[in-house]
This record gives sequence, C-alpha cells and structure tokens, in this order.
Amino acid sequence: MEESFLREYLPIIIFLGLAVALGIILIVAAVVLAVRNPDPEKVSAYECGFNAFDDARMKFDVRFYLVSILFIIFDLEVAFLFPWAVAFGAMSMAAFWSMMIFLAVLTIGFIYEWKKGALEWQ
Repeated sequence: MEESFLREYLPIIIFLGLAVALGIILIVAAVVLAVRNPDPEKVSAYECGFNAFDDARMKFDVRFYLVSILFIIFDLEVAFLFPWAVAFGAMSMAAFWSMMIFLAVLTIGFIYEWKKGALEWQ
C-alpha cells in the first residue's frame, strides 16, 4: 500500500525536483554570466520617469495615470476573454452580448487614451 502511494506522488516529486534544479541553475547562470559594468544610464530611474531621490511632493505627469489606465484596459480584457472564449460554445446570446458591451466599454477607454496622447511617449 505504501509503495502504490509513493508511486502516485512520484511524478509530482520529479516535477518539483526539476523545478528547483532549473531555478538554481538559472540563478547560478545569472550570477556567473552577468555583466558587471554599471554606468549612470544603467542605474538611473526608468520606471516612473523621474529620479528616485527627488521631492516626494512633486507633481506627476498625467501620462503616468493614462498609461496605468491603458494597462488596466488590456489586462482586464485579456483576463476576462480567456475564460469566456473557453466556454463560448455553451453560452447564450445574453452572455455573448454582455461581453460585446464589455469590449465596447474597453474600446471607448482605449480611444480616450489614444486621443489624450498616452500612446505617444516623448
């Protein structure tokens, strides 16, 4: 009985062992192969567009908020479209049209972003 129990969990143990081994190999490879010559451009702030040690009360450009709205639009769209597409064959027309309304609202948001110039970063 104990042998059959272990045999059932053997694929999971092998999978976990391979995952841990691959993780360790990739971390070691990154440490060994990484280029270590930072210059001011590489260590500068790049995510928010301003230096990290400026005044905390400085104003943000509205484009940062527009980019976040754009991300939410596409993130929600993809998150809701995959399960909807999987169950598409068993859906009613009401479910179809409710998704079309959802996509229309997201498209209106996307057009708003486009007209505000959020896609033209300078």
